[in-house]
Parts: sequence; structure tokens; C-alpha cells
Amino acid sequence: SVSATDVASADNGKGREKLGSALSGLVSKGTITQSQSDAITKALEDARVAGKVVLDKNRAAELAVITSTLGITEEALKTRLKAGDSLATIAGANKDALIAALVAYKTKVITDAQAAGKITAERAAKMKANVTTQVTENVNNPRPPRGPKGQPAPAGTSLRS
Repeated sequence: SVSATDVASADNGKGREKLGSALSGLVSKGTITQSQSDAITKALEDARVAGKVVLDKNRAAELAVITSTLGITEEALKTRLKAGDSLATIAGANKDALIAALVAYKTKVITDAQAAGKITAERAAKMKANVTTQVTENVNNPRPPRGPKGQPAPAGTSLRS
């Protein structure tokens, strides 16, 4: 089954044209009605919107964990990240505390997803087994420079002033 989060993080609309074409073909063959095609399109769009809300909520919660652990504002954090600093550099002596806080947060998200029936116990166990490694890598590695709309900057360019 496809979750709302999966749909929201998919191909940013590139597949909509293909889907529309596929549904149109099914309608013209009589496999489904135009009404069914419209219902499928609406259901997928609703799931995409719902998934974006979930992703935004999760990003905001993770940002709150980072800023509260480091005692800095969201604006200061974003400025430093955009400048190319890693979370480890920003955290300084608080790096281990930041990693511990993010591991606890992500572990809770996984536990909550399992409790809500969104993932299996087996999947939750696999995800939890990798949390510390993934969080540590994310904290230690600076993010690549981003373009004005969040896309990766062209190769060989720097967004630093």
C-alpha cells in the first residue's frame, strides 16, 4: 500500500502526466470510467497533500529538537546550515547531546509509526538499528549547497558569499 508520505515525497509531479495518460488510456479502452479516473486522481492528490502536511510537521518537530538542544534560533540554525556548516560544527561541545536528542526523537517517531500500524515490528526494528548511524552521519556531514528553491546548486558552484 502507498502511504501519504510516500506520495508526498515522490517525483514532485513528474509522474502526474504519465498517470493521467495511463488513466486516459484505461478510460478510452472502457476499463474504467471517467468518473473512476477522476476519483483516482483526486485520491492521489489528497494523499500527496496529506503527506506534505506530515512531512512538514516532522521537519518542524526535528528542527525544534535541534534548536532546543543547541539553544539557538531556527533562523540562526538555517543561516549556518546554508553557509555550509555541519550540525556537528554548529553544535560544538553539544554534538553528543544533539546526536542523543535526535536519536531519541527519531526512535519515538518509529515507535509511534509502529504503534499506529503504519510499519511492521520487523521494519521498525530494522529502522531503529540504523538510527544512531544515520543521525551521526547527518550531524557530521555538511549538507550540499542548495539553490534558491531548495534544489541542489549546479556542480562547481558555491552559494557562500
